[in-house]
Amino acid sequence: MLGLLIRKKEAQELEYIIKRELEELLLDFEDERIEETVKKVMEEKYKIVFGLYRRIASPEECSKYIKSFKNSYSQRES
Repeated sequence: MLGLLIRKKEAQELEYIIKRELEELLLDFEDERIEETVKKVMEEKYKIVFGLYRRIASPEECSKYIKSFKNSYSQRES
């Protein structure tokens, strides 16, 4: 386990960067031009980035970026 001490301003910047990354990933999941293999890798990245976001954001804020993989792209293509 690692620890990290950051200032409030730095925490705000990290939150901003992580939110942008989550938004971009969620948009890319909807892009039908992206291949399945790439989307599987994106799912792993999403899980890691969302885990980071959960550590610094409120549950209300986190709920905006929750992706349900049950209703994901693979079912729409069936």
